[in-house]
Amino acid sequence: QIQVVESGGGTVQPGESLTLACVVSNLNLGYWAIGWFRQAPGKEYERVSCISPADGTIDYADSVKGRFTISRDASKNSVLLQMDSLKPEDTAVYYCAARFRLCKATIYEYDYRGQGTRVTVSS
Repeated sequence: QIQVVESGGGTVQPGESLTLACVVSNLNLGYWAIGWFRQAPGKEYERVSCISPADGTIDYADSVKGRFTISRDASKNSVLLQMDSLKPEDTAVYYCAARFRLCKATIYEYDYRGQGTRVTVSS
């Protein structure tokens, strides 16, 4: 059974950091793209970042570029999202989603996703 599980969310103050982890069971991430998405209350999903081993893609939304870093930990079959200099507008539920080979723009184009982890940035 394929499982996607996010962890690492929490409540932090502006300027602080969090690292989210996405652990995927029964999928070889050497062949699967992993996208991080977020959904703020009342808003659509936004793709934050994506990494694909198939074509070497590593990309970020403009809103997080220079503050967030995505990386793969092959030994744990996981993908991390390091989030620095967090802002109140980063507050959202963050989801990890897996898609075979290539990154796509919307979460609906991914095959598997987790239940999400909540990030709140507030003073």
